[in-house]
Amino acid sequence: MTRCSFILTAVAAVAFVCGGSAPAQNSLPPVTAAEKEAMYTTAIENRTADILKLLALEDPARSNRVHDVIVSQYHALKARDEVLNTAFSKENPQRASLYQAISKPLHDQFLAKLSAELTPEQVEKVKDKMTYGKVEFTHEGYCAIVPGLTDQDKAKIMELLKAAREEAMDGGSAAEKSAIFQKYKEQINDYLNAHGHDVAQAFKDWNAKQELATKAKDESASKAVQPQ
Repeated sequence: MTRCSFILTAVAAVAFVCGGSAPAQNSLPPVTAAEKEAMYTTAIENRTADILKLLALEDPARSNRVHDVIVSQYHALKARDEVLNTAFSKENPQRASLYQAISKPLHDQFLAKLSAELTPEQVEKVKDKMTYGKVEFTHEGYCAIVPGLTDQDKAKIMELLKAAREEAMDGGSAAEKSAIFQKYKEQINDYLNAHGHDVAQAFKDWNAKQELATKAKDESASKAVQPQ
């Protein structure tokens, strides 16, 4: 039994036991299921190709194995979401608990397979690429915007962002990944506010500086094109 087949069987059984019912069918989409699947396959192949390009593995056999591990994970996450969306409404609390129950073993198995092929540093690159580089980007943002951060503050920010990345890796869409990071950013803000920083004011001041810089740049460009 494939991983996706296992997910379908397990979730269907739990849905039956919990009394979950499938929602009414909506109108048919403009494309067929086969066409949607083909588009998704193309998308994840492109994502995986970008990851492999970043890793630059010299051994073709290893590269192929890593390719298969990543593609399989994307398909497994998609299968999870499709079955959960069919069995439960988004408001059903059983959906959230079952999401976690399915996601954890998928997550752990995925990392174990990657670790068998890649160094810890390379696994980090895969994690970052799967979450659109949000850890580094967001960490740099906090360091640039919030003045007076200590090394301890910066370490805590990184700790929470990496926790966000672990969870966001299992997200089924870019929007879901962003929502997970936002949840952890709120934790970061709470931590910083509790340790002597005013995050809201820092962002307000930074935005004001950006507006002034943009205005000055526009004025400079305007003067440059004016006739002498």
